[in-house]
Amino acid sequence: MQRRDFFKTLLAAPAMPALAADQYNSRLKGLPPLTIKDAKVIMTNGGRGYRWTFLKIITSEAGLYGIGSANDSFQTYAVAAALEKHLKPWLIGKDPDRIEDLWQSANFRTYWRGGPVNNKVIAAMDEALWDIKGKRAGMPVYEMLGGRAHDAVACYDHVSGLTREEAAENVAKSAERGFRHIRLQYGEGGYGGGGFIRANEGSRAEGGYQGRAFDEDLYVDTIPPVFDYVRSKVGFGPKLLHDVHSHLSASNAILFSKKMEPYHLYFVEDLLPPEQLGWYKEVRKACATPQAVGEVFTSPTEYFPLITEHVIDFIRTRVSAIGGITQAKKIATLCEVFGVKTAFQEGGENDPVNLLAAYHVDISSTAFGIQEENHFPPLVHEMLPGTPEIRKGYMYGSGRPGLGIDINEEMAAKYPIAEPRNGGAYGTDRAIDGAVVKP
Repeated sequence: MQRRDFFKTLLAAPAMPALAADQYNSRLKGLPPLTIKDAKVIMTNGGRGYRWTFLKIITSEAGLYGIGSANDSFQTYAVAAALEKHLKPWLIGKDPDRIEDLWQSANFRTYWRGGPVNNKVIAAMDEALWDIKGKRAGMPVYEMLGGRAHDAVACYDHVSGLTREEAAENVAKSAERGFRHIRLQYGEGGYGGGGFIRANEGSRAEGGYQGRAFDEDLYVDTIPPVFDYVRSKVGFGPKLLHDVHSHLSASNAILFSKKMEPYHLYFVEDLLPPEQLGWYKEVRKACATPQAVGEVFTSPTEYFPLITEHVIDFIRTRVSAIGGITQAKKIATLCEVFGVKTAFQEGGENDPVNLLAAYHVDISSTAFGIQEENHFPPLVHEMLPGTPEIRKGYMYGSGRPGLGIDINEEMAAKYPIAEPRNGGAYGTDRAIDGAVVKP
Protein backbone atom coordinates (compact mmCIF):
# COMPACT_ATOMS: atom_id res chain seq x y z
CA MET A 1 0.00 0.00 0.00
CA GLN A 2 1.30 3.48 -0.89
CA ARG A 3 2.06 5.67 2.13
CA ARG A 4 -0.40 8.26 0.82
CA ASP A 5 -3.14 5.61 0.60
CA PHE A 6 -2.28 4.38 4.10
CA PHE A 7 -2.85 7.87 5.54
CA LYS A 8 -6.18 8.17 3.74
CA THR A 9 -7.29 4.81 5.14
CA LEU A 10 -6.11 5.68 8.65
CA LEU A 11 -7.79 9.07 8.78
CA ALA A 12 -11.03 7.75 7.32
CA ALA A 13 -11.27 4.93 9.86
CA PRO A 14 -14.37 4.92 12.07
CA ALA A 15 -13.77 6.41 15.50
CA MET A 16 -16.12 4.06 17.42
CA PRO A 17 -14.82 0.49 17.93
CA ALA A 18 -17.13 -2.37 16.92
CA LEU A 19 -17.94 -3.50 20.47
CA ALA A 20 -19.00 -0.01 21.56
CA ALA A 21 -21.04 0.35 18.37
CA ASP A 22 -22.86 -2.95 19.08
CA GLN A 23 -23.62 -1.87 22.64
CA TYR A 24 -24.85 1.48 21.39
CA ASN A 25 -27.13 -0.05 18.76
CA SER A 26 -28.60 -2.57 21.21
CA ARG A 27 -29.60 0.24 23.59
CA LEU A 28 -31.39 2.11 20.81
CA LYS A 29 -33.64 -0.69 19.54
CA GLY A 30 -37.23 0.51 19.37
CA LEU A 31 -36.37 4.18 19.92
CA PRO A 32 -37.57 6.72 17.33
CA PRO A 33 -35.04 8.35 14.99
CA LEU A 34 -33.09 11.18 16.59
CA THR A 35 -32.82 14.65 15.07
CA ILE A 36 -31.30 17.97 16.07
CA LYS A 37 -34.15 20.17 17.19
CA ASP A 38 -32.33 23.34 18.28
CA ALA A 39 -28.97 24.79 19.29
CA LYS A 40 -28.04 27.50 21.77
CA VAL A 41 -24.90 29.62 22.02
CA ILE A 42 -23.97 30.29 25.66
CA MET A 43 -21.32 32.85 26.54
CA THR A 44 -19.92 33.49 30.02
CA ASN A 45 -16.87 34.84 31.80
CA GLY A 46 -16.94 31.99 34.29
CA GLY A 47 -16.71 34.46 37.15
CA ARG A 48 -13.03 35.15 36.46
CA GLY A 49 -12.95 37.22 33.30
CA TYR A 50 -12.79 34.30 30.87
CA ARG A 51 -14.30 34.61 27.38
CA TRP A 52 -15.97 31.22 27.07
CA THR A 53 -18.36 30.25 24.27
CA PHE A 54 -20.34 27.02 24.52
CA LEU A 55 -22.73 25.31 22.11
CA LYS A 56 -25.69 23.33 23.43
CA ILE A 57 -27.23 21.00 20.85
CA ILE A 58 -30.78 19.98 21.73
CA THR A 59 -32.26 16.82 20.23
CA SER A 60 -35.78 15.57 19.55
CA GLU A 61 -35.50 13.17 22.50
CA ALA A 62 -36.82 14.82 25.66
CA GLY A 63 -34.02 15.94 27.95
CA LEU A 64 -31.22 14.80 25.62
CA TYR A 65 -28.67 17.44 24.68
CA GLY A 66 -24.93 17.84 24.34
CA ILE A 67 -22.41 20.51 25.32
CA GLY A 68 -19.40 21.59 23.26
CA SER A 69 -16.87 24.41 23.49
CA ALA A 70 -15.74 26.92 20.86
CA ASN A 71 -13.30 28.67 23.19
CA ASP A 72 -11.47 31.57 21.54
CA SER A 73 -10.41 34.48 23.72
CA PHE A 74 -9.11 36.50 20.79
CA GLN A 75 -11.89 36.25 18.19
CA THR A 76 -14.77 35.48 20.52
CA TYR A 77 -17.51 37.35 18.67
CA ALA A 78 -16.48 35.92 15.31
CA VAL A 79 -16.83 32.39 16.69
CA ALA A 80 -20.15 33.17 18.39
CA ALA A 81 -21.58 34.73 15.22
CA ALA A 82 -20.45 31.76 13.11
CA LEU A 83 -22.18 29.39 15.52
CA GLU A 84 -25.41 31.38 15.75
CA LYS A 85 -25.80 32.64 12.18
CA HIS A 86 -24.18 29.90 10.12
CA LEU A 87 -23.82 26.57 11.92
CA LYS A 88 -27.09 26.54 13.89
CA PRO A 89 -29.49 26.93 10.90
CA TRP A 90 -27.51 24.29 9.01
CA LEU A 91 -27.64 21.80 11.90
CA ILE A 92 -31.40 21.87 12.54
CA GLY A 93 -33.08 18.65 11.43
CA LYS A 94 -29.89 16.64 10.99
CA ASP A 95 -29.13 13.26 12.56
CA PRO A 96 -26.75 13.76 15.54
CA ASP A 97 -25.62 10.14 15.39
CA ARG A 98 -23.73 10.79 12.15
CA ILE A 99 -20.76 12.48 13.78
CA GLU A 100 -18.18 11.71 11.10
CA ASP A 101 -20.49 12.76 8.28
CA LEU A 102 -21.45 15.98 10.05
CA TRP A 103 -17.79 16.74 10.79
CA GLN A 104 -16.81 16.31 7.14
CA SER A 105 -19.84 18.25 5.89
CA ALA A 106 -19.25 21.11 8.33
CA ASN A 107 -15.59 21.27 7.39
CA PHE A 108 -16.30 21.61 3.69
CA ARG A 109 -19.55 23.58 3.75
CA THR A 110 -17.63 26.87 4.18
CA TYR A 111 -15.54 25.97 1.09
CA TRP A 112 -12.40 27.60 2.59
CA ARG A 113 -11.96 24.92 5.23
CA GLY A 114 -9.78 25.06 8.27
CA GLY A 115 -8.61 28.12 10.13
CA PRO A 116 -8.98 28.98 13.81
CA VAL A 117 -12.58 30.24 13.72
CA ASN A 118 -14.02 27.45 11.59
CA ASN A 119 -12.15 24.74 13.49
CA LYS A 120 -13.53 25.94 16.82
CA VAL A 121 -17.05 26.11 15.42
CA ILE A 122 -16.72 22.52 14.19
CA ALA A 123 -15.16 21.46 17.50
CA ALA A 124 -18.10 22.81 19.50
CA MET A 125 -20.47 20.82 17.30
CA ASP A 126 -18.29 17.71 17.41
CA GLU A 127 -17.89 17.71 21.20
CA ALA A 128 -21.61 18.21 21.70
CA LEU A 129 -22.41 15.34 19.33
CA TRP A 130 -20.07 12.97 21.18
CA ASP A 131 -21.68 14.11 24.44
CA ILE A 132 -25.12 13.23 23.04
CA LYS A 133 -23.98 9.85 21.74
CA GLY A 134 -22.37 8.94 25.05
CA LYS A 135 -25.42 9.98 27.06
CA ARG A 136 -27.74 8.00 24.82
CA ALA A 137 -25.48 4.96 25.04
CA GLY A 138 -25.13 5.35 28.80
CA MET A 139 -21.33 5.40 28.75
CA PRO A 140 -18.49 7.94 28.94
CA VAL A 141 -17.09 9.04 25.59
CA TYR A 142 -13.77 7.29 26.25
CA GLU A 143 -15.60 3.94 26.36
CA MET A 144 -16.87 4.65 22.86
CA LEU A 145 -13.31 5.39 21.74
CA GLY A 146 -12.03 2.01 22.87
CA GLY A 147 -12.01 2.24 26.65
CA ARG A 148 -9.25 3.17 29.07
CA ALA A 149 -5.65 2.75 27.99
CA HIS A 150 -4.49 4.50 31.20
CA ASP A 151 -5.68 4.58 34.81
CA ALA A 152 -5.89 8.39 34.77
CA VAL A 153 -4.60 11.33 32.74
CA ALA A 154 -1.24 12.64 33.93
CA CYS A 155 -0.87 16.42 33.89
CA TYR A 156 2.06 18.77 34.20
CA ASP A 157 2.21 21.60 36.67
CA HIS A 158 3.26 25.21 35.95
CA VAL A 159 5.91 26.86 38.09
CA SER A 160 8.33 29.75 37.68
CA GLY A 161 10.92 31.69 39.61
CA LEU A 162 12.44 35.16 39.54
CA THR A 163 15.72 33.68 40.79
CA ARG A 164 17.28 30.26 40.34
CA GLU A 165 16.80 29.61 44.05
CA GLU A 166 13.10 30.42 43.82
CA ALA A 167 12.80 28.25 40.71
CA ALA A 168 14.33 25.23 42.49
CA GLU A 169 12.14 25.81 45.55
CA ASN A 170 8.96 25.96 43.46
CA VAL A 171 9.86 22.80 41.55
CA ALA A 172 10.39 21.00 44.85
CA LYS A 173 7.03 22.23 46.17
CA SER A 174 5.27 21.05 43.00
CA ALA A 175 6.83 17.61 43.38
CA GLU A 176 5.63 17.50 46.98
CA ARG A 177 2.08 18.15 45.71
CA GLY A 178 2.34 14.99 43.64
CA PHE A 179 3.34 16.28 40.19
CA ARG A 180 5.95 14.22 38.32
CA HIS A 181 5.88 16.54 35.30
CA ILE A 182 6.65 20.21 35.95
CA ARG A 183 6.99 23.03 33.45
CA LEU A 184 9.54 25.59 34.62
CA GLN A 185 9.66 29.14 33.29
CA TYR A 186 12.07 31.77 34.58
CA GLY A 187 12.40 35.47 35.25
CA GLU A 188 10.13 38.42 34.63
CA GLY A 189 7.75 38.61 31.72
CA GLY A 190 6.33 35.10 31.38
CA TYR A 191 7.29 33.48 28.10
CA GLY A 192 10.76 34.64 27.13
CA GLY A 193 11.55 35.37 30.77
CA GLY A 194 15.30 35.46 31.28
CA GLY A 195 15.75 36.98 27.86
CA PHE A 196 14.35 40.48 28.35
CA ILE A 197 16.24 43.76 28.44
CA ARG A 198 14.43 46.13 30.76
CA ALA A 199 12.53 49.15 29.44
CA ASN A 200 14.71 52.13 28.52
CA GLU A 201 17.90 50.09 28.94
CA GLY A 202 20.33 48.98 26.24
CA SER A 203 21.19 50.58 22.92
CA ARG A 204 17.97 52.03 21.46
CA ALA A 205 17.15 53.85 18.25
CA GLU A 206 16.44 57.55 18.71
CA GLY A 207 12.71 58.04 19.20
CA GLY A 208 12.16 54.31 18.86
CA TYR A 209 10.75 51.54 21.01
CA GLN A 210 11.60 51.91 24.71
CA GLY A 211 9.66 49.02 26.27
CA ARG A 212 11.06 45.74 27.50
CA ALA A 213 12.90 44.03 24.67
CA PHE A 214 13.49 40.35 24.01
CA ASP A 215 17.06 39.34 23.15
CA GLU A 216 17.38 35.73 22.07
CA ASP A 217 21.14 35.52 22.73
CA LEU A 218 20.52 36.64 26.31
CA TYR A 219 17.79 34.02 26.61
CA VAL A 220 19.98 31.19 25.29
CA ASP A 221 22.74 32.17 27.74
CA THR A 222 20.43 32.59 30.75
CA ILE A 223 18.05 29.61 30.80
CA PRO A 224 20.42 26.57 30.71
CA PRO A 225 22.32 27.61 33.89
CA VAL A 226 18.98 27.93 35.70
CA PHE A 227 18.10 24.33 34.83
CA ASP A 228 21.60 23.25 35.83
CA TYR A 229 21.07 24.77 39.26
CA VAL A 230 17.57 23.32 39.63
CA ARG A 231 18.80 19.83 38.75
CA SER A 232 21.61 20.19 41.30
CA LYS A 233 18.99 20.86 44.00
CA VAL A 234 16.06 18.58 43.08
CA GLY A 235 17.85 15.86 41.13
CA PHE A 236 16.51 14.10 38.04
CA GLY A 237 13.33 12.71 39.58
CA PRO A 238 10.99 15.49 38.41
CA LYS A 239 10.34 15.46 34.67
CA LEU A 240 11.00 19.08 33.69
CA LEU A 241 9.48 20.92 30.72
CA HIS A 242 10.10 24.38 29.30
CA ASP A 243 8.20 26.55 26.80
CA VAL A 244 10.20 28.77 24.44
CA HIS A 245 7.01 30.08 22.77
CA SER A 246 8.56 30.31 19.28
CA HIS A 247 10.89 33.15 20.29
CA LEU A 248 14.09 31.82 18.70
CA SER A 249 15.66 31.90 15.27
CA ALA A 250 16.86 28.65 13.73
CA SER A 251 20.51 28.77 14.79
CA ASN A 252 19.71 29.72 18.36
CA ALA A 253 16.96 27.07 18.51
CA ILE A 254 19.55 24.42 17.70
CA LEU A 255 22.08 25.88 20.14
CA PHE A 256 19.49 26.12 22.92
CA SER A 257 18.39 22.51 22.47
CA LYS A 258 21.99 21.33 22.63
CA LYS A 259 22.64 23.34 25.79
CA MET A 260 19.52 21.87 27.45
CA GLU A 261 20.43 18.26 26.61
CA PRO A 262 22.32 17.50 29.88
CA TYR A 263 19.26 18.34 31.98
CA HIS A 264 17.10 15.57 30.48
CA LEU A 265 13.95 17.57 29.82
CA TYR A 266 10.67 15.78 29.22
CA PHE A 267 10.33 18.22 26.35
CA VAL A 268 11.11 21.71 25.12
CA GLU A 269 8.02 23.30 23.64
CA ASP A 270 7.80 25.38 20.45
CA LEU A 271 11.38 26.37 19.82
CA LEU A 272 10.37 27.77 16.46
CA PRO A 273 7.33 29.45 14.93
CA PRO A 274 5.18 27.37 12.56
CA GLU A 275 6.63 29.27 9.60
CA GLN A 276 10.03 27.63 10.28
CA LEU A 277 9.09 23.98 10.76
CA GLY A 278 11.72 22.69 8.32
CA TRP A 279 14.45 23.52 10.83
CA TYR A 280 13.25 20.80 13.21
CA LYS A 281 15.12 18.28 11.08
CA GLU A 282 18.34 20.10 11.91
CA VAL A 283 17.44 20.24 15.61
CA ARG A 284 16.93 16.46 15.59
CA LYS A 285 20.32 15.92 13.96
CA ALA A 286 22.04 18.13 16.54
CA CYS A 287 20.74 16.73 19.83
CA ALA A 288 18.36 14.39 21.66
CA THR A 289 16.34 17.02 23.57
CA PRO A 290 12.67 16.00 23.06
CA GLN A 291 10.62 18.49 21.06
CA ALA A 292 6.94 19.39 21.52
CA VAL A 293 5.45 21.34 18.65
CA GLY A 294 2.21 22.82 17.41
CA GLU A 295 0.31 24.93 19.93
CA VAL A 296 -0.76 27.36 17.19
CA PHE A 297 -1.33 24.81 14.42
CA THR A 298 -4.82 24.80 12.91
CA SER A 299 -4.49 21.98 10.36
CA PRO A 300 -3.48 18.33 10.77
CA THR A 301 -1.45 18.63 7.57
CA GLU A 302 1.05 20.74 9.52
CA TYR A 303 1.69 17.75 11.78
CA PHE A 304 2.00 15.05 9.14
CA PRO A 305 5.63 15.56 8.02
CA LEU A 306 6.82 16.22 11.57
CA ILE A 307 5.25 12.99 12.80
CA THR A 308 5.99 10.70 9.86
CA GLU A 309 9.61 11.86 9.50
CA HIS A 310 10.27 11.39 13.24
CA VAL A 311 11.52 14.92 13.89
CA ILE A 312 9.32 15.70 16.92
CA ASP A 313 8.39 13.79 20.06
CA PHE A 314 5.09 15.40 21.14
CA ILE A 315 2.27 17.16 19.32
CA ARG A 316 0.86 20.24 21.01
CA THR A 317 -2.60 21.37 20.09
CA ARG A 318 -5.79 22.45 21.76
CA VAL A 319 -8.46 19.93 20.80
CA SER A 320 -10.87 22.69 19.79
CA ALA A 321 -8.24 24.33 17.57
CA ILE A 322 -8.10 21.34 15.22
CA GLY A 323 -11.80 20.49 15.12
CA GLY A 324 -12.70 18.50 18.22
CA ILE A 325 -12.62 14.91 19.41
CA THR A 326 -13.10 13.34 15.97
CA GLN A 327 -9.98 14.96 14.57
CA ALA A 328 -7.92 14.67 17.78
CA LYS A 329 -8.50 10.90 17.91
CA LYS A 330 -7.27 10.52 14.34
CA ILE A 331 -4.14 12.56 15.03
CA ALA A 332 -3.50 10.49 18.16
CA THR A 333 -3.77 7.31 16.08
CA LEU A 334 -1.24 8.66 13.58
CA CYS A 335 1.06 9.50 16.50
CA GLU A 336 0.73 5.96 17.81
CA VAL A 337 1.80 4.48 14.48
CA PHE A 338 4.94 6.64 14.32
CA GLY A 339 5.94 6.62 17.98
CA VAL A 340 5.01 10.23 18.78
CA LYS A 341 3.12 11.24 21.95
CA THR A 342 0.28 13.70 22.50
CA ALA A 343 0.54 16.70 24.85
CA PHE A 344 -2.72 18.56 24.33
CA GLN A 345 -2.57 22.25 25.23
CA GLU A 346 -5.59 22.79 27.45
CA GLY A 347 -4.37 25.27 30.09
CA GLY A 348 -4.48 29.04 30.39
CA GLU A 349 -7.82 30.62 29.54
CA ASN A 350 -9.34 27.33 28.42
CA ASP A 351 -12.58 25.90 29.80
CA PRO A 352 -13.59 22.62 31.48
CA VAL A 353 -15.50 21.30 28.44
CA ASN A 354 -12.41 21.41 26.24
CA LEU A 355 -10.34 20.00 29.08
CA LEU A 356 -12.68 16.99 29.16
CA ALA A 357 -12.71 16.62 25.38
CA ALA A 358 -8.95 16.16 25.54
CA TYR A 359 -9.27 13.90 28.59
CA HIS A 360 -11.47 11.39 26.74
CA VAL A 361 -9.02 11.18 23.84
CA ASP A 362 -6.05 10.97 26.21
CA ILE A 363 -7.29 8.19 28.43
CA SER A 364 -8.31 6.03 25.45
CA SER A 365 -5.10 6.49 23.44
CA THR A 366 -1.81 4.62 23.75
CA ALA A 367 -0.17 7.67 22.17
CA PHE A 368 -1.01 9.81 25.20
CA GLY A 369 2.01 11.45 26.81
CA ILE A 370 0.92 14.32 29.03
CA GLN A 371 -1.77 17.01 29.24
CA GLU A 372 -1.54 20.57 30.45
CA GLU A 373 -3.28 21.17 33.77
CA ASN A 374 -5.90 23.76 34.49
CA HIS A 375 -7.33 24.54 37.92
CA PHE A 376 -10.74 26.18 38.33
CA PRO A 377 -12.28 27.96 41.33
CA PRO A 378 -15.37 26.58 43.13
CA LEU A 379 -17.63 28.92 41.13
CA VAL A 380 -16.71 27.18 37.87
CA HIS A 381 -17.30 23.74 39.41
CA GLU A 382 -20.77 24.96 40.42
CA MET A 383 -21.51 26.53 37.03
CA LEU A 384 -20.18 23.53 35.10
CA PRO A 385 -20.90 20.46 37.26
CA GLY A 386 -18.62 17.64 36.23
CA THR A 387 -15.59 19.92 35.80
CA PRO A 388 -12.58 17.58 36.05
CA GLU A 389 -10.46 17.48 39.18
CA ILE A 390 -6.69 17.25 39.41
CA ARG A 391 -5.27 15.32 42.34
CA LYS A 392 -1.57 14.61 42.86
CA GLY A 393 -0.71 15.24 39.23
CA TYR A 394 -3.57 13.28 37.66
CA MET A 395 -6.82 14.46 36.10
CA TYR A 396 -10.09 12.67 36.81
CA GLY A 397 -13.37 13.03 34.95
CA SER A 398 -16.76 12.50 36.53
CA GLY A 399 -17.28 9.06 34.96
CA ARG A 400 -20.79 10.02 33.92
CA PRO A 401 -22.11 9.27 30.40
CA GLY A 402 -21.03 11.52 27.54
CA LEU A 403 -18.37 14.09 28.33
CA GLY A 404 -19.55 13.95 31.93
CA ILE A 405 -20.19 17.68 32.32
CA ASP A 406 -23.21 19.99 32.25
CA ILE A 407 -23.81 23.74 32.34
CA ASN A 408 -26.04 25.81 34.59
CA GLU A 409 -27.33 28.32 32.05
CA GLU A 410 -28.93 30.64 34.60
CA MET A 411 -25.71 30.87 36.52
CA ALA A 412 -23.65 31.37 33.35
CA ALA A 413 -25.93 34.26 32.34
CA LYS A 414 -25.08 36.06 35.59
CA TYR A 415 -21.48 36.33 34.40
CA PRO A 416 -21.55 37.76 30.86
CA ILE A 417 -18.31 38.28 28.99
CA ALA A 418 -16.91 41.81 28.96
CA GLU A 419 -15.47 43.70 26.03
CA PRO A 420 -11.96 42.39 25.40
CA ARG A 421 -8.98 44.44 26.45
CA ASN A 422 -6.93 45.74 23.52
CA GLY A 423 -9.54 44.36 21.14
CA GLY A 424 -8.79 40.84 22.37
CA ALA A 425 -5.29 40.90 20.86
CA TYR A 426 -2.60 38.54 22.10
CA GLY A 427 0.30 40.42 23.74
CA THR A 428 3.23 41.07 21.43
CA ASP A 429 6.87 41.01 22.49
CA ARG A 430 9.35 43.18 20.62
CA ALA A 431 13.08 43.21 20.01
CA ILE A 432 15.25 46.17 21.03
CA ASP A 433 14.86 47.72 17.57
CA GLY A 434 11.05 47.53 17.84
CA ALA A 435 10.59 44.48 15.59
CA VAL A 436 7.81 42.02 16.50
CA VAL A 437 8.93 38.78 18.13
CA LYS A 438 6.74 35.88 17.03
CA PRO A 439 4.65 34.23 19.76
